[in-house]
Amino acid sequence: MPASLTRPAAALAVLLLAGPAAAQVQPVNPASDPVVARIDGNPIHLSEVEEAARGLPEQFRAMPPPMLYPLLIDQMISQRVLADAARKANLQNSPEVRARVRQAEEEALQQAFLAREITPLMTDEALRARYQRDIASQPAEAEVRARHILVQTETDARSAITALQGGADFAALARERSRGPGAAEGGDLGFFKKEEMPEAFAEAAFALQPGQVSPTPVRTQFGWHVIKVEERREQPRPSFEESEPELRRAVIEEAATQVVDRLRAAATVQRFNLDGSPMAAPPATPPAAPAPR
Repeated sequence: MPASLTRPAAALAVLLLAGPAAAQVQPVNPASDPVVARIDGNPIHLSEVEEAARGLPEQFRAMPPPMLYPLLIDQMISQRVLADAARKANLQNSPEVRARVRQAEEEALQQAFLAREITPLMTDEALRARYQRDIASQPAEAEVRARHILVQTETDARSAITALQGGADFAALARERSRGPGAAEGGDLGFFKKEEMPEAFAEAAFALQPGQVSPTPVRTQFGWHVIKVEERREQPRPSFEESEPELRRAVIEEAATQVVDRLRAAATVQRFNLDGSPMAAPPATPPAAPAPR
């Protein structure tokens, strides 16, 4: 994630990942918004329950409405009676509550502004264009399926290679001698990409063809390996549907960064030390020296 996204306002854009419905309250037709409870005469409408449901974690949203909604209504009743009691005690005017209300308002405004700026960019056409640029046009990723025998010393690894050259079965030898992952399965590591393994191991494995065994031991931080490649394949690129959540996240993060950077550049910002004294301006970056002719 870019460093600029650690700024609070930009980070709030991640809330848009649930889609526009979760970021903005939709207008409700009063005729289709029945009252589902009353507390001292004050109503709770179905739309309020539905809005609360949209804010729940996915595993709760998946519950059937006949099970979920009574639980939500009961929770909202408890929340309302507590809030009403606090108002009767005049707590809404306490400095602590007013500060928290201001903070909640600030966060709501930030989210609303980011939603207004970013939501128009989240079109199906824009996401598909990004998919073609960033994913579909990229070459397929190579993968190999390999076995290994992991031992503690180079001497032990060379002994294993000698045994294999003499006709020993690799899987059986791995079960007998290996101290590494998958030893019980004959050293089988399954399919993996180059970046998923230690560099020396990956370089050796991807240099082999199916059926070949590394001619010399390969050393990593885990010990000494003897490697046999079983299969090679190219992993197809994921479909648009599989990639859409990550594409949406990337668009949101980039757009949020641009929005926040634009607003910060247009604002007059003063910084102060913790004692209230003016903070010294950071030194200007010197211009780059001209390239020699």
